[in-house]
Amino acid sequence: MNTASVSLGASVSSQSRFMQLALAALLGIFVVGFVGFSHIDAVHNAAHDYRHSMAFPCH
Repeated sequence: MNTASVSLGASVSSQSRFMQLALAALLGIFVVGFVGFSHIDAVHNAAHDYRHSMAFPCH
């Protein structure tokens, strides 16, 4: 039995890493800001139920 290994030398530029980090941070801020401070009960309750289902203590 023969096995072959392939090495992909893909490099990621620092600009690309920065963009990934910035977009992830913006998405996180949006989610926390929208869900955490939402006056829509359905949105808040859905997030609350999700936290409980993931065993994350929220109160």
